[in-house]
Amino acid sequence: MDLVKIVIYTPSDYANSIRSVLAEAGAGNIGNYDSCSFSSKGVGRFRPLDGSSPHTGNIHEITEVDEERIETICPRDKAPDIISKVKAAHPYEEPAIDVYPLLDL
Repeated sequence: MDLVKIVIYTPSDYANSIRSVLAEAGAGNIGNYDSCSFSSKGVGRFRPLDGSSPHTGNIHEITEVDEERIETICPRDKAPDIISKVKAAHPYEEPAIDVYPLLDL
């Protein structure tokens, strides 16, 4: 089975709800376990430009936000649906989401 790792950066206040969306959408299943993920905390930085509608911060001002990086896995064919559901639940206008293919060694 082709697997991918999905990495989402989200404000810390939204981390639990994003993890729930991931699990309900079918991400994080490993053997006889579900809801598997790893999180690390950090600080996200961005500057909203003209035309943006920032969840946090003001136009043309650098903003720092306490965020969590949430990592989980899923079958490659489920990734588009899972990412769509995460985007719908994510508070940011442009959520940072990375997808990495995993090797079966």
